[in-house]
Amino acid sequence: MKSENLVLFICALLSFFTVFAFNAVLIVIPSIAAEFGMSNIVQNWVTIIFLLVVAVLSFPAGQISGKYGLKRVTIVNVILFMIISVANVFVTSSEMFLACRLVLGIALAFINVTSMAMVVSAFKPEERGKALGINIMGVYLGLSLSPVVAGILNFQFGWRSVILSPLPFLILALIILLTKIDEEWITFENIPLDLKGSAVYGIGMVCFMYGFTILNTQLGVILTVLGIIVLALFAWIELKQEYPVFDVRFFKNHKFLSANFASLCAYLATFAVTTILNYHLQYIKGYDSQFAGIVLLAAPVCQVIMAPIAGRLSDKFVPQILAAVGMTLGTVSIFMFSFLNEASSLEFLIISMIVFGLGFGLFSPPNTNVIMSSVPPKDTSVASAAVATMRTVGQTMSMGILTLVFAFVMGNVPIIEQYYPLLIQSCELTCIICGILCIASVFASLIGIKAKSSN
Repeated sequence: MKSENLVLFICALLSFFTVFAFNAVLIVIPSIAAEFGMSNIVQNWVTIIFLLVVAVLSFPAGQISGKYGLKRVTIVNVILFMIISVANVFVTSSEMFLACRLVLGIALAFINVTSMAMVVSAFKPEERGKALGINIMGVYLGLSLSPVVAGILNFQFGWRSVILSPLPFLILALIILLTKIDEEWITFENIPLDLKGSAVYGIGMVCFMYGFTILNTQLGVILTVLGIIVLALFAWIELKQEYPVFDVRFFKNHKFLSANFASLCAYLATFAVTTILNYHLQYIKGYDSQFAGIVLLAAPVCQVIMAPIAGRLSDKFVPQILAAVGMTLGTVSIFMFSFLNEASSLEFLIISMIVFGLGFGLFSPPNTNVIMSSVPPKDTSVASAAVATMRTVGQTMSMGILTLVFAFVMGNVPIIEQYYPLLIQSCELTCIICGILCIASVFASLIGIKAKSSN
């Protein structure tokens, strides 16, 4: 096998399991919550704390991986991934579980950045869209298989078996990296790390993201505003740095800017949907985790089918148009989800999920291709960090929106039968908000058609 194809295989495998490690836990949260006595708000924090860490570390991960080598950084964090997975099965409280999620987020922040950057570095520009499509297919395979695999494992052996299941495949990826891949891809070897910029960015992101999740309180408002101010300070500091952790001048590139904004809106709009559908199936409809996981296959299977097709099409046609069409389908599906209640049929839910899967599968590879192709080759790790940051910030804020709606409509209560009507109202309102954000993503993609890249 050619070295670039081996790189693609490893990166697709890692993309699969980074998604699996995160998404599989969503399916088993009710079991974990029952064991540790988690409230509805704490359940959401199982997701949020992981995403928050990834969002904070994505920009520093781009600079660090460019300085010390994409392969080397990947190896270190695959090992950390395995160690924390083993440690996770021995936790005895919700606090210990959340601590493990935090450390896992550190490992996956780096893997998210390095895997995409290695694909872009290994392939020629004319083959990049196809390669990115296959790599993103790994993401969607993780999305598609994690619900059913996690549901079956949890039903048969308990949630700890879900945590351990990636280990054999991570060992395989580690062996291939160590024995078959010679390239290192160091682009920032003589460039110092921007520790000040990384620290300011981290503080600003933590304040903003945490504040946003408790925006219904006075402290939440203060932290959100403070976070915005600190992030603005970060941008000002970076403009003066010779070697910034993230060169904010990239956002003067309108193609880069519009595609990143489209990505942010897309993940803001779509990420909470999986949690909403999982809650609908397990709480409102009363299905077990195994059956819920099988039903949740519908959307990601469509994404798996569509992603490589969309990647190839983005090499031949205007990728922003493909992305806009995809998010239009996503908008339709999310407004369909807003009608879900205890009387909704399973057929209606599955049809809505198919539309959702086709739409997002058509959106992501072309939009990623736009971002990665709009910067010089030496900055691929930085562009990859931007992709990871937009994704994780959008995902975190999406869960933040759901948490805020829960707080306003339900309060901080356990999800039990007497609160199911409020749970339905919360999910309906969240879907309406997410549908509006989908529309914003469509317009951002269309605006990017006339934009020019700076490389």
